[in-house]
Amino acid sequence: MRGYSVRAGNPFPLFFLRCEHLRDVECNSTQTSVIHFLTLIYQIHSCGRVRLVMESALTARDRVGVQDFVLLENYNSEAAFIENLRRRFRENLVYTYIGSVLVSVNPYKELEIYSKQQMERYRGVSFYEISPHIYALSDNTYRAMRTERKDQCILISGESGAGKTEASKKILLYYAVTCPANDHMAALGDRLLQSNPVLEAFGNAKTLRNDNSSRFGKYMDVQFDFRGAPVGGHILNYLLEKSRVVHQNHGERNFHIFYQLLEGGDDDLLHRLDLDRNPQNYKYLVKGNCPRVSSISDKNNWKTVMKALSVIGFSDEEVQKLLNIIASVLHLGNTHFGEGEEGETHITTETQIRNLEKLLGVDGSALREALTHKKLTAKGEEMISPLNFEQAMSARDALAKAMYGRTFTWLVEKINQSLALKDELYHSSKGSSVIGLLDIYGFEVLQHNSFEQFCINYCNEKLQQLFIELTLRSEQEEYETEGIAWETVKYFDNKIICDLIEEKHKGIISILDEECLRPGETCDISFLEKLEGTLGGHPHFVTHKLANGKTRRVMSREEFRLLHYAGEVNYNVNGFMDKNNDLLNRNLKEVMCQSDNQILNHCFRREEVIDQKRPEMAATQFKNSLMKLMEILMSKEPSYVRCIKPNDAKQPGRFDEVLVRHQVKYLGLMENLRVRRAGFAYRRRFEAFLQRYKPLCPDTWPNWHGKLADGVSTLVNHLGYKAEEYKLGRSKIFIRFPKTLFTTEDALEAKKPDIALTLQTSWRGYRERSKYQRIRRAGSGAFISFNVFVLIRFIKGFIYRHEEYCPENAYFLDHVRYSFLMKLSKNLPKNVLDRNWPTPPPSLVEASEHLQRLHLQNMVMKYCRRIQPEWKKQPSEIFKDQKDSYPQGVGKREQINLKIVQTLGNDKVQYGVSVVKYDRRGFKPRPRQLLLTNTYAVLVDRTKIKQRIDYNALRGISVSSLSDGMFVLHMPNEDNKQKGDAVLHCNHVIEVVTKLAMMASKIDHVNINPGRFAVARGKEGIIDFVRGSELKVTAPRINST
Repeated sequence: MRGYSVRAGNPFPLFFLRCEHLRDVECNSTQTSVIHFLTLIYQIHSCGRVRLVMESALTARDRVGVQDFVLLENYNSEAAFIENLRRRFRENLVYTYIGSVLVSVNPYKELEIYSKQQMERYRGVSFYEISPHIYALSDNTYRAMRTERKDQCILISGESGAGKTEASKKILLYYAVTCPANDHMAALGDRLLQSNPVLEAFGNAKTLRNDNSSRFGKYMDVQFDFRGAPVGGHILNYLLEKSRVVHQNHGERNFHIFYQLLEGGDDDLLHRLDLDRNPQNYKYLVKGNCPRVSSISDKNNWKTVMKALSVIGFSDEEVQKLLNIIASVLHLGNTHFGEGEEGETHITTETQIRNLEKLLGVDGSALREALTHKKLTAKGEEMISPLNFEQAMSARDALAKAMYGRTFTWLVEKINQSLALKDELYHSSKGSSVIGLLDIYGFEVLQHNSFEQFCINYCNEKLQQLFIELTLRSEQEEYETEGIAWETVKYFDNKIICDLIEEKHKGIISILDEECLRPGETCDISFLEKLEGTLGGHPHFVTHKLANGKTRRVMSREEFRLLHYAGEVNYNVNGFMDKNNDLLNRNLKEVMCQSDNQILNHCFRREEVIDQKRPEMAATQFKNSLMKLMEILMSKEPSYVRCIKPNDAKQPGRFDEVLVRHQVKYLGLMENLRVRRAGFAYRRRFEAFLQRYKPLCPDTWPNWHGKLADGVSTLVNHLGYKAEEYKLGRSKIFIRFPKTLFTTEDALEAKKPDIALTLQTSWRGYRERSKYQRIRRAGSGAFISFNVFVLIRFIKGFIYRHEEYCPENAYFLDHVRYSFLMKLSKNLPKNVLDRNWPTPPPSLVEASEHLQRLHLQNMVMKYCRRIQPEWKKQPSEIFKDQKDSYPQGVGKREQINLKIVQTLGNDKVQYGVSVVKYDRRGFKPRPRQLLLTNTYAVLVDRTKIKQRIDYNALRGISVSSLSDGMFVLHMPNEDNKQKGDAVLHCNHVIEVVTKLAMMASKIDHVNINPGRFAVARGKEGIIDFVRGSELKVTAPRINST
């Protein structure tokens, strides 16, 4: 049994146990009452610091907020929601719950909360038992899968840079470390973890918002066997941003793998690929004008990726073929075209064609022909049509995007083969369960929103629809299970927006497909006109033509606006049709089908060329894959992680309220909270509620022997709960208002010292009785032996009493110390003039001096509190010339110059004291008098008033917590009459500050800690207090503001 004592200062030690240890403790009936209470209060962190269970932390809610937004009193207030986030972020508490939803704020720094010890701390612990964490959600999901034998999924969403990818990594790492495993399963865990750097290299890129932004959606299934060990995995990828291959916005980069290859690849490899190290030499890498990023080490990441490919199971030949394709994309981007006199297009960079021919294993002349001509089929006949310059450039870019996009899909399939034990294992559910991880882009609102943002936001609409549906369904099922009447919840149903986008024949995607397939001249503007004709009048659809005058001023003629669940978004239609078509000329496909590169052979199948059926458009493909994803998620029990980034600058400790409010809105967190709070804010199982709060009722403490429901009912009746504040279900108590819970928690906090004292007494009594019983059972001879043994220890201790504390004298010295302290407690001085004090033993001299000083201070404090104003007399009448310490204890009566008295006129001086004022320039000391009148204070230099301080203008008084005499009078900077804050020193600082604070009515404005002070207009300084043997003042640090 592990025990811990609390911090110094309590009059008795307390012993606490970690709750997770109690599962292994067997207690007899005598110990039961002790152990039950011990489980209530604290859990101890592995490093020895006391940490509170979740409900205990409610007592610190004013400083760090609440750990569950459901417990917010004003849950409809967005400002209260954000303030709670800010408080927790300020204390490095980056996780908060909304019921079972985890809200995560990116700290942009390493926190000491992800160690293996932390994993063990959360392993097997109830979800609400300890503070919120990604590990708590991971463990809760895992245990639900094990106990309920039902598939689970964790949905991670948020803006780019909010920490979604890191969250998914933490979850995978938790399962890899904590789940049971043998050598084979450990290897599988390694492959699961190593898939991350590979997918990040090929699917992530540096954007304006995030240096490692996922440019694709990822859903990963981790499969577990009947023992709970991971045995397989499968990855689905969605909507890779292929357009990034050929174009990047300023300040952004292409996918990481290109830069990693150029920076990290050895010279022989680059020579074989005909590449050089300078990214500026490649057209597809220069558009963003950002070849290097300070936070990214492409060279180190290259090594990580190469190692990961090896661990996953890629052969050397496959890696080489893969790099050939990556290099080919760069060479393809450097392929230039020219126009002849008759408008025909030809290739002007033969070197690039030769490189492509070598790396891809294709016919160079066929590739040259396919890049400058297209093959058409009309009435069964094939025709070759030359491409103009723009068409040839588009064909080249389309080939680059197709090669990269299909290679990425092959890469995911290859990883899936490595993660699956057998091909049929993933499709079989016998004896196994699955936890899915969805790491997908959050709602995006950029300055210019195009086809990609339209698809991303459509995906988020579907996820929001699913989230509300599943949350409501889960809430309703819980109420029905517990026999609590379900109350209808009002919420925004975004089905109308989903139908607007996906409805057959009338939705935006259907209209876009029709326009792409319509013969004749079509363009993005004709698509916009078709939208206006079909969807005009829809409450969630607006264009420049359909808008009112105010909206037209902020909308382009090439935009349409959708009113999403999270707000309004304008989409520019330019590029919609090209991106939706995503077509590759047939003759280019034929060239790729004949490649000697096995990866390209797999990606470009011959059946695709032969089949005359037109493939699905990009938006329809995405819609269909999204529908399948919804089916997968609907078949599983979901958990949610909502990620928020606190600022755009990626700076730790900075909280941008406007940005956070934007994300709270777009993540639908307030809607989520309203749904969760529609009924009861807090619910717990009877046993958990009774176990925690039973000390508050005499009938339930220390044990309740009846039915749990009766015990809870007895407890809440004793606490005075009103009928409208709670409901009792079949196995849970439902509390409607957070205030009710807070009141209960505060009552428990106030009760703890009394119960702890009772427990200590009971435990000591039990221990001594047990000891006595053992001696009695040993017989009367044992009594004699015991007494002789005690006597020998006492005599031996007396002999060694002058030695250091050791086993030989421990018993004797402990007895001497105890005797002295008991004697002292009965003979303490009764007043401040009584200087009698018992002589301490040598081992307690220092402690005795501390106790004497503390007791004297305590008596002085009590004496001062008892003094009534009418009892006060001049101290000199009592103590002057009679008590040696009088001059140091009381300030001398100040002699005020007559000229100053005349200058002050009718304003009578109530108090005066000598001070030293420090200049704001040079920090030189100046002797002054500080005089206090009824309405203001003045600083006087002999016969001249140097500064007047009106009490109304005084903003506050600061003093340090040390034993110096410094204090600062804070004045408003905007007041031209004031020179800044006054930095003063006085030997009677407590007296003068007290007098000034009382006369100026600024008792609540006395700040006792080192701080800042104004030294001149527009500047401020910092006073640093350092302990030393004598007062020494040096010049301050000055900060311009």
